[in-house]
Amino acid sequence: MQPDDIAHRFALHPAATPEKRDEHTSVRQACRRLADELNERLPEGREKAIARAGAEDR
Repeated sequence: MQPDDIAHRFALHPAATPEKRDEHTSVRQACRRLADELNERLPEGREKAIARAGAEDR
């Protein structure tokens, strides 16, 4: 997967309150860092796709 694809998957999803927005931003950033790390370290294949999907679900 290309880095741009990962960026799109972890793009902004609006929150109802400023507090929730900040929480969402923090979690989204952490998951994005994890997805980037997995993308760099894991070889292409089923396991990588499953790991990436797990990060997206968070």
